[in-house]
Amino acid sequence: MTQDIFRTDAYLTETSATVTAITPQGIVLDRTVFYPLGGGQAGDSGVIVLADGTEITIVDTRKGKAEDGSFTQEICHLPSPDVLEQLLTQEQTKLVVGDCVTARIDWARRHRMMRFHTATHLLCHIVPQLVNGCSITPDYARLDFNMTDALDKEVLTAEIAKLVGAAHPVTVGAITDAELDANPALVKSMSVQPPRGSGQIRTIRIGDETLIDLQPCGGTHVANTAEIGPVIVTKIEKKSASTRRVVLGFAP
Repeated sequence: MTQDIFRTDAYLTETSATVTAITPQGIVLDRTVFYPLGGGQAGDSGVIVLADGTEITIVDTRKGKAEDGSFTQEICHLPSPDVLEQLLTQEQTKLVVGDCVTARIDWARRHRMMRFHTATHLLCHIVPQLVNGCSITPDYARLDFNMTDALDKEVLTAEIAKLVGAAHPVTVGAITDAELDANPALVKSMSVQPPRGSGQIRTIRIGDETLIDLQPCGGTHVANTAEIGPVIVTKIEKKSASTRRVVLGFAP
């Protein structure tokens, strides 16, 4: 099991860790600041720094998978294919199970995704429709809304700007499975369901006295909407008779 310390503090850029496994799925650590692909958000990249200062570049991060295809509690840090092959065949023996290392994310890339992810939650408030698809990357974010009405780029951009400028706090919380069952409307996504079974479901709340958005979410977010900065709606597409896609980008 990998301790996912980014869940409680998305601003941690590095951590000391111990290598627990090296598998075809990647390097597994006992704890990490790397967010794995999931919930529409891309996995982190960065480096694993060895004791002698050598750096292994991590190009992606994924959740571990069992033989039956189900996700495990491990987080796999993926180096380039040739480096992983060297580690697996022990052609590169600088890194072995039990080594103490430093896991360091590409912070500039992560912070862009944090800004975009929080912006998509603002968009959920502005467009109160269920979401049937999403993607959070360092370069753009998109939400696919289950709706037939037309949307206006300028209007959405202006509404996002108001919420960003209002500097609403963004806080991590939790609810129980029973509380979610009693408030099913908190789930905005049709395609991604919050994980159950642990007794606690992580939530992201935007707003203090005035509630802007509250929903289950495992992704990384900024601490205040003001930190999002200037975000614009770059495109609105009609993906199907009942789907409208909204694409966000950072203003030039």
